[in-house]
Amino acid sequence: MEKELRVIISGGGTGGHIFPAVSIANAIKALRPDAKILFVGALGRMEMQRVPAAGYEIKGLPIRGLFRPLWKPANVMVAIDYLRSKWMARNILRQFRPHVAVGVGGYASSATLAAAYSQGIPCLVQEQNSYAGLTNKRLAGKAEKFCVAYEGMERFFPKDKILLTGNPVRQSLLDTTMTRDQAVQTLGFDPSRKTVLLVGGSLGARTINESVLQHLDLVRGSDVQFLWQTGKYYSAEIRDRLKGEEIPNLKVTDFITDMGVAYRAADLVISRAGAGSISEFCLLGKPVILVPSPNVAEDHQTKNALALVNKHAALYVKDSEAPDKLLQLAIDTVHNASALKSLSENILKLALPDSAEIIAREVIKLSERR
Repeated sequence: MEKELRVIISGGGTGGHIFPAVSIANAIKALRPDAKILFVGALGRMEMQRVPAAGYEIKGLPIRGLFRPLWKPANVMVAIDYLRSKWMARNILRQFRPHVAVGVGGYASSATLAAAYSQGIPCLVQEQNSYAGLTNKRLAGKAEKFCVAYEGMERFFPKDKILLTGNPVRQSLLDTTMTRDQAVQTLGFDPSRKTVLLVGGSLGARTINESVLQHLDLVRGSDVQFLWQTGKYYSAEIRDRLKGEEIPNLKVTDFITDMGVAYRAADLVISRAGAGSISEFCLLGKPVILVPSPNVAEDHQTKNALALVNKHAALYVKDSEAPDKLLQLAIDTVHNASALKSLSENILKLALPDSAEIIAREVIKLSERR
């Protein structure tokens, strides 16, 4: 009889960290229904709501990021909170007694995996981006396995410990059974017209939103249909700026509940270049225009985007140029059947399916060494 399997999964801060983490947990449970899984996240961050909603227990640490510049006095308290978090993580590990610890990036992952390593617990790191985050780079000498989504990651991690797995995605996106026309009709659009989906990540993206707001006449005069997710953070401001104006071919929402339907309906997607979103586009074969956020560590979204652009698998618009160029490029591209076909075929070539299950099997292998 197999021994009981106990797994700690730590990280979060954004949907790009949380969705893969939950997918890995689900895959572990599918392989080992008896597994006990505990998440460790950062207090006040979205994982504290999203993880329980997915059916898993989570413990919160008072950990947070450094302020810039680094000599700000506030960083004294950040350092103190890190030490507190590391002490709390040690206690969580002693009580839960995991066989393996998994880090997906984010503040909590740093303290948790450092504590796990000090207790001799095997560690696995899942790095979503083409440029490793600071937390994961710090774990390069501690983890026993690095599951990555891009080639060339030996710049950051020991080559013999790297496994190219891709990023786990939300299974619900792959399970949508609707046809494209059915999905378009579900959204209240006309199946005979092209549809563009605009999404800015978990919280929305000001640049993408401004690219629409500054060109409402272009939207109104187009025969293209636009589904625009503004993000809850910007929704009140955008409602005020639209002043109740109704544009028949523009649907505005702060949050899309069923992204599977939205993706199926879209002939073209406009998005930030988060690693999780890119993995979804690859698996779904979605033509996409990427607008990398400039407000991320090491400009990693631009590196993510260029990894696709260099293989003719996506289009790319700089954040600073998007308000002027993005909408017209989208309208021109969505009417170009050969461009859409080429983008779809090329991005599909980059898909790495079954990522969550592959990572789950590696987690189980590591647990057997404990």
